[in-house]
Amino acid sequence: MRLGTKSLHAGQKPDPATGSRAVPIYQTTSYQFRDTEHAANLFALKELGNIYTRIMNPTTDVLEQRLAALEGGTAALAHSSGQAAITGAILNLAGAGDNIVSVSQLYGGP
Repeated sequence: MRLGTKSLHAGQKPDPATGSRAVPIYQTTSYQFRDTEHAANLFALKELGNIYTRIMNPTTDVLEQRLAALEGGTAALAHSSGQAAITGAILNLAGAGDNIVSVSQLYGGP
């Protein structure tokens, strides 16, 4: 697939019931567990699945997969805002006791 096709189709399969190509928007905050063992496996990360929408959402998952495909990456991580993305980057690079030097225009500034 080239760029145009990836930007429209990467990270998503058509709905098996309807054949729809549109990415569904899941406006939910929580998910149902099959039983307590299923819930325990999800929270222990022994099984992949949805726990809470701020951690993972099927709509966001398609976006992340599509961005990774467009950039030639293995995976991507979507944040809720630019400030959250900057914080995520800094927290992954810096450790306890590290100093961070930045410009005043890092996010939004004058």
